Amino acid sequence: MAVCATGLFVHNSAQAAIPVQHWTQASGAQVYLVESPAIAMVDVQLDFDAGSRRDPPGQAGLASLTANMLEKGVREKDGAPALDENALGEAWADLGANFGAGASADRMSFSLRSLTDPALLDQAVALAARQIAEPAYPDAVWQRERQRLDAALKESYTRPASVVGRAYAKAVYGNHPYGYEMTEATLANISVADLQAAHAVGVVACRARVSLVGAVTRAQADAMAARLLSRLPSVSCASLPPLPAVPDVAPLAQAENITIPFDSAQAQVLIGQPGFKRADLDYFPMTVGNYILGGGGFVSRLTNEVREKRGLTYGISSAFSPGLHAGSFTVGLQTRPDQAAQAVQIARQVVGDFVASGPTEAELKAAKDNLVGGFALRIDSNRKLLANLAGIAWNDLPLDYLDTWTQQVEKVSVADIKAAFARKVQPDKMVTVILGAAK
Repeated sequence: MAVCATGLFVHNSAQAAIPVQHWTQASGAQVYLVESPAIAMVDVQLDFDAGSRRDPPGQAGLASLTANMLEKGVREKDGAPALDENALGEAWADLGANFGAGASADRMSFSLRSLTDPALLDQAVALAARQIAEPAYPDAVWQRERQRLDAALKESYTRPASVVGRAYAKAVYGNHPYGYEMTEATLANISVADLQAAHAVGVVACRARVSLVGAVTRAQADAMAARLLSRLPSVSCASLPPLPAVPDVAPLAQAENITIPFDSAQAQVLIGQPGFKRADLDYFPMTVGNYILGGGGFVSRLTNEVREKRGLTYGISSAFSPGLHAGSFTVGLQTRPDQAAQAVQIARQVVGDFVASGPTEAELKAAKDNLVGGFALRIDSNRKLLANLAGIAWNDLPLDYLDTWTQQVEKVSVADIKAAFARKVQPDKMVTVILGAAK
């Protein structure tokens, strides 16, 4: 019944408007809500400007570790008892609810999923508020986790995908925080005091973006958001120093070819450059264009030229990763080591030809049909709808973004794609990293 109800809600929403409500609380927190009454459940995401782009160079990994350690216990405060990681796990299991924390390049996020039965929801919100505001950061657990992570880092150097990914990020982003990678040295530089300080600076109520999807009214959502943030220090953002500015990703000045010796059955190849910001006006032309170039799976040009015509790889794709700064444009593939040079040559040629000439009208029509026809799959559950809503909140997108998404795709022309790719992609200045190619 729950699955059917979800499907009914999403089907109706895909055909009609998806009303997004937005308001700012007295604390300064911004709240975004999509009411979904079909299922007695609510999904919540809280985002803060405390992602890894805020990591100091010598402490790469600080943001993700600050978030991950939130699940290891909460401290005693205001009569509420301390809970270790086992007690926390049992408490969430008893409520039948889920809580999570993590950090991406741009943001630190907390998520809550609970039934809306008042007795369960009240307890879930109260417990989540404690984890968000009062993490214990127990030193003994941190020492254990640091040893585990140190071992995991050493093991990652034996995995081709990890090695090539690190080299690629460093080459594309240079000294920008998007390119920072945790190492044994940066891990050793992080203490419990550093975790506590990162949490105190980054997780501030007045800077929160709170997104909710579920069977709650605006009044209930407002109360939930307030309670989730209620145990954080009550301060006005106007009284706080502004967060330090993070520089933009610098464009590449020239092409760079990096070959990494590695004994593996397959050569790993990554080709790319900095791309564009999520707020860029070229977002839709780039999205549709990339579907044609390499994002559309077996119907993409890269797959047709590199796999179907020449049999050089089982799979090849291209993708943009826009964020608050210019995320990467990346072409990725695996191939036999003795075929790596040829595969790279063909992939580069396909990208260059696409940037120079753009897609055909037939390719554009097929891409639009697929993207528009598949739009409902982007919002076919409350969890997916929440991800879209949080994206609207975080990137300051129009509240009718989901209502107009298919229209934005439909109006993209061949000329739009060609012009956008010419502005954003420089085939003659890309980084190419090949791991495991034949000598």
